[in-house]
Amino acid sequence: QGAAPALVVTDALWTGQDGLVSGTRDRAGLFRAQTPQGFRFDEIRAAHAAHPGGAADDVEVARAYGIDVAIVPGDPDNLKVTLPGDFTRAERILRGAMTVRLGNGFDVHRFGPGDHVTLCGIAVPHGRGLQGHSDADVGMHAITDAIYGALAQGDIGQHFPPSDPQWKGAASEIFLRHAADLAREMGYRIGNIDCTLICEQPKIGPHSAAMRQALARIIGIEAGAVSVKATTSERLGFTGREEGIAAIATATLVAA
Repeated sequence: QGAAPALVVTDALWTGQDGLVSGTRDRAGLFRAQTPQGFRFDEIRAAHAAHPGGAADDVEVARAYGIDVAIVPGDPDNLKVTLPGDFTRAERILRGAMTVRLGNGFDVHRFGPGDHVTLCGIAVPHGRGLQGHSDADVGMHAITDAIYGALAQGDIGQHFPPSDPQWKGAASEIFLRHAADLAREMGYRIGNIDCTLICEQPKIGPHSAAMRQALARIIGIEAGAVSVKATTSERLGFTGREEGIAAIATATLVAA
């Protein structure tokens, strides 16, 4: 008929007199009451109408009226703001819960010889390929830089210098996985990824679902938190002239 959250009392309980400990109390079966406390409206209203007053909370009023109240698990962060110091603690909890970082990335690669382009981990058939030191996955590079940016940890070039021959032709999955792992090491989880590919050709729509799945697998998040979409530049600029592909990406990181 009613329910209220509570925390099991785990601290030792003392009685005191004149500033000294005068005794102890058994904490078995004791709970710290929390709010909100839920009841059927007509029943709790009747309980208050019948109560003489002076109750500690609604649970006491309800029980005096014969209403059973179930105990449900509480949360230590669900604090009661009573004393001035409670405001400081509440602010600290809210700051921790709302620590969010945003990063953005941008990359371009020109077309060259080839029969496909690799975009967001998927090989897309095309009359030309993309040129680059690695596999030239322009979408994955933009996403990787967005994560590094949110962490204030530079860019791909700092972590994987193009002057280093070991990264020649490397799969961009290596770079993205490194950025995602670094985020976790620094105490963040990746909230969502949004990537826009800018090109006239090839068409991205038929492959976007597979791209989202591939990115989600590499990053370690749900595909529902990954967006891959495309647009054109209305035949303007180098992408409009079909000289290459550009990508922009945004990453949201949340304190774990």
